[in-house]
Amino acid sequence: MNMKSFIELVKIPNKNYSIGKYPVTQAEYKAIMGKNPSHFRGEDLPVENVSWYDARDFCQKLTARERAAGRLPEILEYRLPTSEEWEVACRAGTTTRFCSGDTEADLDRVAWYYKNSKCKTHPVGQKAPNAWGIYDMHGNVWEWCMDSRGSLRVSCGGGWSGNALFCELSYVFDDDPNLRFFNLGFRVVLAPVGK
Repeated sequence: MNMKSFIELVKIPNKNYSIGKYPVTQAEYKAIMGKNPSHFRGEDLPVENVSWYDARDFCQKLTARERAAGRLPEILEYRLPTSEEWEVACRAGTTTRFCSGDTEADLDRVAWYYKNSKCKTHPVGQKAPNAWGIYDMHGNVWEWCMDSRGSLRVSCGGGWSGNALFCELSYVFDDDPNLRFFNLGFRVVLAPVGK
């Protein structure tokens, strides 16, 4: 499988990282990890029911695979975004409550959340992207970030089961890194090692 089409990335303007155009899908997760832990099943659905450690391990295995294949220089690595990187990517230069505006009607255009999700995840990329062409930053699944707060890890973006408040750009949630739940997934960044 050619990595150029395996995980699509969007370069963040004036920053040293790129971020996944979509949350990691079940097909991508299975290709790297050899299994699919998701509750809702479908290759184009976001992977969910993954712990923070599962997400971290995926990034490490993806990095190792790409280096071994000669497609990734030693100075770059795949990893989880920090919550700050995630917010910059989601905001895409806006200052509004959501990347699409301030109202729930604005949120409806870009997110699957409790009001429109029918209590399940949806294939990535079906809603409108943000101004930088990144999809599903709000809703569908919460996304693990690299940050820790004590023994807890941060997740952002809200999910299919949450209300509009949980989808706000400024809202972050702290969870046990061992938690697996069917509204909790992740996306990757590609960045210089150690940055």
